[in-house]
Amino acid sequence: MGGGGEEEKSEMRGLGSSITVIEEWNGTASSKLTISAVVTVSGDSVQKSFRPFNHLSRRLLDAFVPEGFPNSVTDDYVPFQIWDSLQGLSTYMRTMLSTQALLSAIGVGEKSATVIGATFQWFLRDLTGMLGGVMFTFYQGSNLDSNAKMWRLVADLMNDLGMLMDLVSPLFPSAFVLIVCLGSLSRSFTGVASGATRAALTQHFALQNNAADISAKEGSQETVATMIGMALGMFLARITMGHSLTIWFCFLSLTFFHMYANYRAVRCLTLSTLNFGRSWILLSHYMETGQVLSPRQVSNLEHVLPSWMTSWKVDGKHMHKRVILGIRISSLKSDQVMSLSSLANTYYNKDKYLLLVTKQKIIIIVHKDSTSVDILQAFIHALVLANLKYNGNGGSVHLESRLWMDKNYKDLVFKLQSFGWKTERLSSPSVMWKANWLTNSSEEKID
Repeated sequence: MGGGGEEEKSEMRGLGSSITVIEEWNGTASSKLTISAVVTVSGDSVQKSFRPFNHLSRRLLDAFVPEGFPNSVTDDYVPFQIWDSLQGLSTYMRTMLSTQALLSAIGVGEKSATVIGATFQWFLRDLTGMLGGVMFTFYQGSNLDSNAKMWRLVADLMNDLGMLMDLVSPLFPSAFVLIVCLGSLSRSFTGVASGATRAALTQHFALQNNAADISAKEGSQETVATMIGMALGMFLARITMGHSLTIWFCFLSLTFFHMYANYRAVRCLTLSTLNFGRSWILLSHYMETGQVLSPRQVSNLEHVLPSWMTSWKVDGKHMHKRVILGIRISSLKSDQVMSLSSLANTYYNKDKYLLLVTKQKIIIIVHKDSTSVDILQAFIHALVLANLKYNGNGGSVHLESRLWMDKNYKDLVFKLQSFGWKTERLSSPSVMWKANWLTNSSEEKID
């Protein structure tokens, strides 16, 4: 028994003479692991070497970026967040200036002002904003997701307008309530549009189903920007107090920077969903070259400004504006309904949609049993038909567009998918009006 014990100890001493190094790694993504400690085992001694700075810096970074960053987000996440934080910073600085003016107009600091009067004015301001938010959601709620870039710009522009109203309000005491209510109404549009588009962009950034994590870290980033902006805004309000020209100069300068930062932030986005505008850019290039553009290339060509800020003319660059998706059948004229009946039996007898050509528009009538894939096909078909009709083609546009779709549509979808485009659905407002039609030799029915 004793001999066996001595032999085991001798064996352990032999093993103990070797050196073993054990490294401690920290991180969730395999490509972004960092060494936080090194443990060296030599004989009977154990030495630990810590790297607390790397560990601490990583922990601080994890409070502001999603888990697994940068592999868990898209490439446009970082530039967008940088410009978004800068525009947020300018917003909070301007908020201090506009709020100071608003409180002064209400009568804060004046002996003649009454509490009930100030409370009533503030109540009217908030009530107007609440009602405005509900009405804006009712009219434009379904359109925000499909035009996230445009509505992101519109939201911040309306916010700028609301702050401008607050700053102007002291100059017109007799119209004070009306001005602040209009400013609150403007900001209510901002709240709805900004929140909805932010949700759409969060889904875009999430590569690993981590939208909740991205949203939480966005909150942390916004909190830091808010604190810095409020501190700078308080300092700015303090040094400009009583100097109207200086206040206006600072406010307008920050507003121009805010608009520029928002435009740059939106231009950084590379969305891979197919909305009306991106579909037309892709289709027109494909019809000319037979090739498909990448999301980055389309982003550089995409029109992001609201239509009322540009020309109303519908030209070759805006052919998608000629297409109407979904319409009430009961609103059509008798000759148009007869035309639909003929089309349902001929060119579209195998499709879940009908295309009606008018003088200025292409109307898509969607079947009640159509899927999201059918709606995307219908819209592409309508764009092809519009391109043939409004570019001076003298033949049968229904026949030629049908031949083009039969020959090229599957190839177009395949190439779109190979470039990373999402072809499962058309990013568009919900189709509120659909139809059902039954066609045979003896009976035609269009509901």
